[in-house]
Amino acid sequence: MINTNKYSYYFYTILTLLFCILIFKAETSLSISYKEALNVFVNTSVLSIITNISIYLFGQNDIALRIPFILFYVASVILMYKITHNYFKYEKDRLISIVVFMLLPGVLSASLLVNSAIIVIFCTLLYLYYFEKYKKHSYFLLLLFLLIDNSFAILYLALFFYSIKENDKKLLYFSLILFFLSMFIYGFSTDGKPRGFLIDTVAIYATIFSPILFLYFIYTTYRAGIKKEHSLSWYISMTALFLSIFISFRQRVYIEDFAPYVVIGVPLMIKTFLHSYRVRLKEFRKTYNILSILTVSMLLINVIFTLVNKPLYLILPNPTKHFVYQYHFIEELSNELKKKNINGLNSFDKELILRLKFYGLQEGDNYFISPKEFYNYDEKISIKYYDKELFTTYLKKLK
Repeated sequence: MINTNKYSYYFYTILTLLFCILIFKAETSLSISYKEALNVFVNTSVLSIITNISIYLFGQNDIALRIPFILFYVASVILMYKITHNYFKYEKDRLISIVVFMLLPGVLSASLLVNSAIIVIFCTLLYLYYFEKYKKHSYFLLLLFLLIDNSFAILYLALFFYSIKENDKKLLYFSLILFFLSMFIYGFSTDGKPRGFLIDTVAIYATIFSPILFLYFIYTTYRAGIKKEHSLSWYISMTALFLSIFISFRQRVYIEDFAPYVVIGVPLMIKTFLHSYRVRLKEFRKTYNILSILTVSMLLINVIFTLVNKPLYLILPNPTKHFVYQYHFIEELSNELKKKNINGLNSFDKELILRLKFYGLQEGDNYFISPKEFYNYDEKISIKYYDKELFTTYLKKLK
């Protein structure tokens, strides 16, 4: 009991620290992107409703924009911690598993962005928690998920396969009906010419997990498959992973639809690794020690780049190639415009106007603004990070 309390203390301490870091990052390092601005001002999805409720309660600012998703992240981590209560033999293993889950670059980044990925992770873990605690399926939750996001079709498909294995006819019919309803409501994208995107899909997964971790994840899910260790979470992770790879042979895959289901397989991966490590004598653990050091090192590097990435502009020849370029510079630009008492903006770049609107700059006919240089402009405003020019706009006073 003492050990359990000790590791619980470690867990909640790490989670609290991460929560504070994410809040700080949301306030100081990220600006609203165009897709996020669409969710605030244009779209009417569940994602938009959640975002606008937060803005209504806390004001139109960066923290209010991102706090719901940080809270979904915290709730998801706690649910994962609860789910793995009896999964590991040692509490230390449970802590290792949850810390890896918490620090996955894909999970961390999802907590800071206005997107449905972290909501899907939370909902899936909530469903698994209910299943683990009450040993039965929540059909109410499954029905509710239908109204939240299109990607729950993947969960329904996984449950369909699981029901065949368990010979559960009620779950089989229910999941199959919900799957077809999801396809009917949201459709299935088949845009573009048939092309192979397998390498792109694998590369994105490697970014979400970190490369070595993803390779080992594939190994553990395959190993569990051939050993017939088919838990519900395995079915969900494997269905999402296999389906995304299969579809990528023909067309580009929206990884944000699949990754939330794949990452819930982390406890299986950690349990497999630690078991393989412990059954070997110390003199035969060298490979596993090297693998552990490399994995932890790459995971920490990815986490650092996820949380502290602006210095990368110093080494990038083209700032637009930065992986979070679309989440930078707009707040700084809006502050510069406000200092000059500039408002009532018009532009051919409607994406720029919509993003500036979030920071209180309204569309109008007082000034024309453009990121492209034009004849007889009145003023040039440049946004720089570390004295490197990141974004430039040109202004012309109209009135």
